[in-house]
Amino acid sequence: MRWDIIELLFFAYRDFVGDPDHVLEEFGFGRAHHRVMHFVHRYPGLKVADLLDVLRITKQSLSRVLKQLLDEGYIVQKAGHADRRQRLLFATAKGEALVAKLAGLQTDRIVRALQGLDPAGVEAVRRFLLGMIDHDDPDKVLETILRAGGKTAKE
Repeated sequence: MRWDIIELLFFAYRDFVGDPDHVLEEFGFGRAHHRVMHFVHRYPGLKVADLLDVLRITKQSLSRVLKQLLDEGYIVQKAGHADRRQRLLFATAKGEALVAKLAGLQTDRIVRALQGLDPAGVEAVRRFLLGMIDHDDPDKVLETILRAGGKTAKE
């Protein structure tokens, strides 16, 4: 068993999401709100159906979180151009500001963790994380991330 890596991942995740958790609490939001905001911001026009695939949560759970984010003006929902039944999600300026604040906290932690690593070490970390992901899932957002090498148009 790799207890060392298992435990390090638990603690790394705890602290990685803990920084934004404190900010989210001020708004009455939780991790589901953060995840929704992150992906809606990063992939403008994301379909609700695709967001469900990414988050792997029930429609009921997503509906509750989306309603709050829509009602409070962090996200807007528009009908699809080709198919008016599609619900496309976009972050508002207010939503983008929140995502920037949360991502800034997480980026600071990542930068500190990568400090002292050469480019090959950084690439090894990236390959390790990619290796932890199930790549056989039909997840459109994950496919986009993998095709772009982890970077997308909204850098």
